[in-house]
Amino acid sequence: MLALAAVTILPSAASVIESSSPAAPSPQSAWAIDSRVFACYNKHTFDRLEDAREAMHPGEELKEIRTRLGITTRQVAERSTKIAEQEKNPEFLISNSWLSQLETHPAALPSVHKLFTLACIYHVGYARLLLLYGIELQKISVYQDQMPIQKTHPIRVDASERHTAVELPLRFDSGLNLNKTNLLSRMIEAWGQVPLEVLRCLDLRHRSYGFIGIDDYTLYPLIKPGSFIQIDPEIKKLKAQISRTEFDRPIYFLDLRNEYACGWCELLGDKLLVVPHPLSPCKIRAFTYPEEAEILGQVTGMAMQISPYSDHVHPENSESVERSR
Repeated sequence: MLALAAVTILPSAASVIESSSPAAPSPQSAWAIDSRVFACYNKHTFDRLEDAREAMHPGEELKEIRTRLGITTRQVAERSTKIAEQEKNPEFLISNSWLSQLETHPAALPSVHKLFTLACIYHVGYARLLLLYGIELQKISVYQDQMPIQKTHPIRVDASERHTAVELPLRFDSGLNLNKTNLLSRMIEAWGQVPLEVLRCLDLRHRSYGFIGIDDYTLYPLIKPGSFIQIDPEIKKLKAQISRTEFDRPIYFLDLRNEYACGWCELLGDKLLVVPHPLSPCKIRAFTYPEEAEILGQVTGMAMQISPYSDHVHPENSESVERSR
């Protein structure tokens, strides 16, 4: 919680001098709330205020916010009446005596309704006031991930979580050929911050992402054309293991120098075999390893449409040509 001090910014000096009463700064250096002014402060002032704040209990911090804004307890009570009337709920009301007690006694706790009222009157976020009492809303998603629900269920996006920004593609390469399998990073011209909390599990820093070309039926129907896959770039060596099912068999994303591929892989001498699904129309392809093929990583996840792009296998893949080097 930031504790702002009233300051005066001298037009002829770069220093910031503390003042006991609010001054009338320029619009570029200060903001007015309730005809009271508080201005920006330098890092030195900030550090000192933060040190003093550590010894405060939540009520004292609320009082500091109120006094900094120049709002009296009586004004808080009057403004809470408007909120209670519009919400048609007396729980939003704050009395003068109740607020004084909250600011004085360390053990006093406000209800969720009254904390909402204070957030409105003090022009601060509700989550910011909750943090005074040790409640960090960002930890909700962390604990939810630690305690997953076993049954299938819808993902509900909280209204406050929609403001969480994740980096997603905003513009794709105009010359992009969706028929070919490719790395997602090669397909995107511009990235941007998109507020969508559902995608918080995307690990764009430590994972790569690929797109399975519309004409790529190598692992069909396990991975259908048009799917997005997640790649772990740390795993670049084939795993020697016996898989009980096709779901346990490692899938790899490959750079074939002039194209990309996604499939099961086997090493046979100096040949890297790209093995298709038994139900796929594609045939096994062989490449000299590592000259003609490079393992970019192991596929660890995917997002796939249930319905395919077409009702039948792409005609160009019905007669696949075996490639051998």
